[in-house]
Amino acid sequence: MIVLRLFLQTVLWLAVMALVLFLAAGNPAWPAAWAFLVEMGVLGGAVGLWLAWRDPALLAERLNWRAQAAQAPWDRRFMIGIGAGFLAWLALMGLDVERWRLSLVPTPLQGVGFLAIGFSVWLSWRVFMVNSFAAPVVKIQPGQNVIDTGPYAIVRHPMYAGAIAFLIGAPLMLGSWLGLALTPFLIAGVAARAIGEERMLRAELPGYEDYAAKVRYRLVPRLW
Repeated sequence: MIVLRLFLQTVLWLAVMALVLFLAAGNPAWPAAWAFLVEMGVLGGAVGLWLAWRDPALLAERLNWRAQAAQAPWDRRFMIGIGAGFLAWLALMGLDVERWRLSLVPTPLQGVGFLAIGFSVWLSWRVFMVNSFAAPVVKIQPGQNVIDTGPYAIVRHPMYAGAIAFLIGAPLMLGSWLGLALTPFLIAGVAARAIGEERMLRAELPGYEDYAAKVRYRLVPRLW
């Protein structure tokens, strides 16, 4: 049942992204968009199947994107805003590259974007290996404890670090300088969420204060 749910939600999310990209682009044969969707589907599906085998409870949690009673109220508003902003960002890149033809990203840099997206998925997989509490929403779960191994030994929010790699990689792979120019605003949103989540963790999760003192950087080593 969990694998079927994974399949249906993956197909639905890919279909939504495809609809936004191709309607904005006006070109259903846009090669970069197809490559992007295939990479997202293959890598995301592979990690999902691994989770179904290794930690089905975490996969069920990851598939639950609805507002939850335990979720921080501000995070519910954030999820709505970031979801709408992400789809608008995809649409803008479709307009930029295919309709307006403003951007021309060299093929090697599009390859860098492909690798950056792959790195973001790999980093998420590494998070899932050590953290069974990696929910998609900000909340404290029963039995939750501080994780300080794997990527958490390097930065305090490795999944958000992976999101930054994705936000840089996607516009490069799709070939949109305009999309890349807006990436800092999306990264600022990710950083704001990390700060809000940390405020809750420091207040409600025993041991987090000591962990934060030991691992100094939130997202990027030696930077922030």
